[in-house]
Amino acid sequence: MLLGAEHWRACVLASRRIPTSLIGNVTDIVVSVHLRTLLSFPDPVNETSARLVAAGVVVQAIVFLALREWWVLVPLTFGFLARVAAGPTLSPLGQIVTRVATPAVETGLRRRNPVFHSRQVPGPPKRFAQAIGLAFTASASIAWILGAPSVAIVVIGLLAVAATLEAAFAVCLGCIAYSAIWGCADCNDISDRLRRALVEAREEVSETPVPVGRAELGPGSGAEDD
Repeated sequence: MLLGAEHWRACVLASRRIPTSLIGNVTDIVVSVHLRTLLSFPDPVNETSARLVAAGVVVQAIVFLALREWWVLVPLTFGFLARVAAGPTLSPLGQIVTRVATPAVETGLRRRNPVFHSRQVPGPPKRFAQAIGLAFTASASIAWILGAPSVAIVVIGLLAVAATLEAAFAVCLGCIAYSAIWGCADCNDISDRLRRALVEAREEVSETPVPVGRAELGPGSGAEDD
Protein backbone atom coordinates (compact mmCIF):
# COMPACT_ATOMS: atom_id res chain seq x y z
CA MET A 1 0.00 0.00 0.00
CA LEU A 2 2.83 2.38 0.80
CA LEU A 3 4.43 1.75 -2.58
CA GLY A 4 1.10 2.31 -4.29
CA ALA A 5 0.59 5.59 -2.45
CA GLU A 6 4.06 6.86 -3.39
CA HIS A 7 3.48 5.89 -7.01
CA TRP A 8 0.13 7.69 -7.03
CA ARG A 9 1.72 10.81 -5.51
CA ALA A 10 4.49 10.80 -8.13
CA CYS A 11 1.89 10.55 -10.91
CA VAL A 12 -0.06 13.49 -9.48
CA LEU A 13 3.05 15.66 -9.28
CA ALA A 14 4.02 14.76 -12.84
CA SER A 15 0.53 15.56 -14.07
CA ARG A 16 0.82 18.98 -12.46
CA ARG A 17 4.15 19.75 -14.12
CA ILE A 18 3.13 18.75 -17.63
CA PRO A 19 0.11 21.08 -17.98
CA THR A 20 2.19 23.98 -16.66
CA SER A 21 4.75 23.57 -19.43
CA LEU A 22 2.05 23.10 -22.03
CA ILE A 23 0.22 26.20 -20.84
CA GLY A 24 3.47 28.15 -21.05
CA ASN A 25 4.02 27.05 -24.64
CA VAL A 26 0.44 27.80 -25.63
CA THR A 27 0.67 31.21 -23.98
CA ASP A 28 3.84 32.03 -25.93
CA ILE A 29 2.16 31.01 -29.18
CA VAL A 30 -0.97 33.05 -28.44
CA VAL A 31 1.10 36.13 -27.51
CA SER A 32 3.19 35.77 -30.68
CA VAL A 33 0.12 35.46 -32.90
CA HIS A 34 -1.54 38.39 -31.11
CA LEU A 35 1.50 40.60 -31.63
CA ARG A 36 1.68 39.69 -35.31
CA THR A 37 -2.00 40.54 -35.68
CA LEU A 38 -1.62 43.75 -33.70
CA LEU A 39 1.41 44.94 -35.67
CA SER A 40 -0.11 44.24 -39.07
CA PHE A 41 -1.25 46.77 -41.65
CA PRO A 42 -4.60 46.30 -43.42
CA ASP A 43 -4.37 45.09 -47.01
CA PRO A 44 -6.38 46.16 -48.91
CA VAL A 45 -7.21 49.60 -47.51
CA ASN A 46 -10.53 51.38 -47.78
CA GLU A 47 -9.69 54.58 -49.65
CA THR A 48 -12.47 56.47 -47.89
CA SER A 49 -10.76 55.76 -44.58
CA ALA A 50 -7.37 56.74 -46.00
CA ARG A 51 -8.71 60.07 -47.23
CA LEU A 52 -10.47 60.79 -43.93
CA VAL A 53 -7.26 60.07 -42.00
CA ALA A 54 -5.47 62.47 -44.34
CA ALA A 55 -8.15 65.07 -43.59
CA GLY A 56 -7.47 64.60 -39.88
CA VAL A 57 -3.77 65.12 -40.51
CA VAL A 58 -4.56 68.34 -42.38
CA VAL A 59 -6.54 69.62 -39.39
CA GLN A 60 -3.72 68.80 -36.96
CA ALA A 61 -1.14 70.41 -39.25
CA ILE A 62 -3.23 73.58 -39.53
CA VAL A 63 -3.56 73.70 -35.74
CA PHE A 64 0.22 73.50 -35.42
CA LEU A 65 0.79 76.16 -38.07
CA ALA A 66 -1.72 78.44 -36.34
CA LEU A 67 -0.60 77.93 -32.74
CA ARG A 68 3.06 77.10 -33.38
CA GLU A 69 3.23 75.12 -30.15
CA TRP A 70 5.51 72.11 -29.80
CA TRP A 71 2.91 69.93 -28.05
CA VAL A 72 0.80 69.77 -31.22
CA LEU A 73 3.61 67.76 -32.81
CA VAL A 74 3.25 65.02 -30.18
CA PRO A 75 -0.13 63.57 -31.28
CA LEU A 76 0.75 64.24 -34.90
CA THR A 77 3.99 62.26 -34.70
CA PHE A 78 2.51 59.52 -32.53
CA GLY A 79 -0.38 59.08 -34.97
CA PHE A 80 1.96 58.38 -37.88
CA LEU A 81 4.09 56.07 -35.75
CA ALA A 82 1.04 54.10 -34.62
CA ARG A 83 -0.35 53.78 -38.16
CA VAL A 84 2.99 52.64 -39.58
CA ALA A 85 3.28 50.00 -36.86
CA ALA A 86 -0.28 48.70 -36.72
CA GLY A 87 -2.53 50.55 -39.13
CA PRO A 88 -5.56 52.10 -37.38
CA THR A 89 -5.38 49.74 -34.39
CA LEU A 90 -3.23 51.93 -32.14
CA SER A 91 -4.06 55.28 -33.72
CA PRO A 92 -6.83 57.33 -32.05
CA LEU A 93 -7.46 59.12 -35.34
CA GLY A 94 -7.51 55.78 -37.19
CA GLN A 95 -10.02 54.35 -34.72
CA ILE A 96 -12.35 57.34 -35.03
CA VAL A 97 -12.17 57.19 -38.81
CA THR A 98 -12.69 53.44 -39.26
CA ARG A 99 -15.36 53.05 -36.57
CA VAL A 100 -17.33 56.29 -36.92
CA ALA A 101 -16.40 58.57 -39.83
CA THR A 102 -16.06 56.06 -42.67
CA PRO A 103 -19.38 54.25 -42.01
CA ALA A 104 -21.20 57.58 -41.71
CA VAL A 105 -19.68 59.02 -44.90
CA GLU A 106 -20.23 55.88 -46.96
CA THR A 107 -23.82 55.54 -45.72
CA GLY A 108 -24.50 59.07 -46.93
CA LEU A 109 -22.85 58.35 -50.28
CA ARG A 110 -24.96 55.21 -50.75
CA ARG A 111 -28.12 57.18 -50.09
CA ARG A 112 -27.19 59.56 -52.89
CA ASN A 113 -25.87 56.83 -55.17
CA PRO A 114 -27.21 53.30 -54.50
CA VAL A 115 -24.52 51.72 -56.70
CA PHE A 116 -21.69 53.32 -54.72
CA HIS A 117 -19.00 50.90 -53.55
CA SER A 118 -15.89 51.45 -51.47
CA ARG A 119 -12.68 51.75 -53.39
CA GLN A 120 -10.10 49.30 -52.14
CA VAL A 121 -6.41 50.08 -52.66
CA PRO A 122 -3.30 48.04 -51.79
CA GLY A 123 -1.97 48.36 -48.25
CA PRO A 124 1.84 48.50 -48.74
CA PRO A 125 1.84 51.83 -50.65
CA LYS A 126 -0.38 53.38 -47.97
CA ARG A 127 1.92 52.11 -45.24
CA PHE A 128 4.88 53.61 -47.09
CA ALA A 129 3.01 56.92 -47.28
CA GLN A 130 2.44 56.81 -43.53
CA ALA A 131 6.16 56.15 -43.06
CA ILE A 132 6.95 59.27 -45.07
CA GLY A 133 4.54 61.21 -42.87
CA LEU A 134 6.35 59.85 -39.82
CA ALA A 135 9.66 61.01 -41.27
CA PHE A 136 8.22 64.51 -41.80
CA THR A 137 6.71 64.83 -38.32
CA ALA A 138 9.75 63.32 -36.60
CA SER A 139 12.01 65.73 -38.51
CA ALA A 140 9.82 68.66 -37.49
CA SER A 141 9.93 67.55 -33.85
CA ILE A 142 13.71 67.22 -33.91
CA ALA A 143 14.06 70.61 -35.58
CA TRP A 144 11.89 72.20 -32.90
CA ILE A 145 13.92 70.57 -30.12
CA LEU A 146 17.16 71.80 -31.70
CA GLY A 147 15.87 75.35 -31.75
CA ALA A 148 14.87 75.61 -35.41
CA PRO A 149 11.11 76.20 -35.30
CA SER A 150 11.10 77.74 -38.77
CA VAL A 151 12.31 74.42 -40.21
CA ALA A 152 9.57 72.59 -38.35
CA ILE A 153 6.97 75.01 -39.71
CA VAL A 154 8.15 74.49 -43.29
CA VAL A 155 8.17 70.70 -42.92
CA ILE A 156 4.67 70.59 -41.45
CA GLY A 157 3.52 72.98 -44.17
CA LEU A 158 4.73 70.53 -46.82
CA LEU A 159 3.02 67.70 -44.94
CA ALA A 160 -0.23 69.67 -44.93
CA VAL A 161 -0.02 70.12 -48.72
CA ALA A 162 0.57 66.40 -49.29
CA ALA A 163 -2.25 65.42 -46.92
CA THR A 164 -4.61 67.90 -48.61
CA LEU A 165 -3.93 66.30 -51.99
CA GLU A 166 -4.79 62.91 -50.50
CA ALA A 167 -7.91 64.08 -48.67
CA ALA A 168 -9.40 66.27 -51.40
CA PHE A 169 -8.26 64.64 -54.63
CA ALA A 170 -7.19 61.08 -53.65
CA VAL A 171 -3.67 61.89 -54.84
CA CYS A 172 -1.31 59.90 -52.62
CA LEU A 173 2.21 61.21 -53.14
CA GLY A 174 3.67 58.45 -50.98
CA CYS A 175 1.89 55.84 -53.09
CA ILE A 176 3.28 57.44 -56.24
CA ALA A 177 6.79 57.28 -54.75
CA TYR A 178 6.21 53.64 -53.76
CA SER A 179 5.13 52.79 -57.30
CA ALA A 180 8.16 54.56 -58.76
CA ILE A 181 10.58 52.72 -56.46
CA TRP A 182 9.13 49.21 -56.25
CA GLY A 183 6.42 49.20 -58.89
CA CYS A 184 2.74 48.62 -58.32
CA ALA A 185 0.55 47.45 -61.16
CA ASP A 186 -2.73 48.26 -59.41
CA CYS A 187 -1.93 50.95 -56.85
CA ASN A 188 -5.03 52.98 -57.67
CA ASP A 189 -7.98 50.66 -57.17
CA ILE A 190 -8.18 46.91 -56.73
CA SER A 191 -11.91 46.77 -56.02
CA ASP A 192 -12.67 45.16 -59.39
CA ARG A 193 -10.01 42.52 -58.87
CA LEU A 194 -11.38 41.70 -55.42
CA ARG A 195 -14.93 41.42 -56.78
CA ARG A 196 -13.77 39.16 -59.61
CA ALA A 197 -11.96 36.94 -57.13
CA LEU A 198 -15.11 36.72 -55.00
CA VAL A 199 -17.25 35.84 -58.02
CA GLU A 200 -14.78 33.18 -59.13
CA ALA A 201 -14.74 31.70 -55.65
CA ARG A 202 -18.54 31.50 -55.62
CA GLU A 203 -18.56 29.89 -59.08
CA GLU A 204 -16.05 27.28 -57.92
CA VAL A 205 -18.27 26.46 -54.94
CA SER A 206 -21.38 26.18 -57.13
CA GLU A 207 -19.56 23.97 -59.64
CA THR A 208 -18.27 21.58 -56.97
CA PRO A 209 -19.67 18.10 -57.79
CA VAL A 210 -22.17 16.68 -55.32
CA PRO A 211 -21.07 13.36 -53.72
CA VAL A 212 -22.58 10.32 -55.48
CA GLY A 213 -24.32 9.10 -52.37
CA ARG A 214 -26.17 12.40 -51.98
CA ALA A 215 -26.79 12.81 -55.73
CA GLU A 216 -28.69 9.52 -55.84
CA LEU A 217 -31.05 10.68 -53.08
CA GLY A 218 -33.81 12.58 -54.82
CA PRO A 219 -37.44 13.37 -54.21
CA GLY A 220 -38.48 10.00 -55.64
CA SER A 221 -35.88 7.86 -53.90
CA GLY A 222 -35.62 6.38 -50.47
CA ALA A 223 -37.88 4.36 -48.25
CA GLU A 224 -41.07 5.99 -49.60
CA ASP A 225 -40.58 4.32 -53.03
CA ASP A 226 -40.60 0.94 -51.39
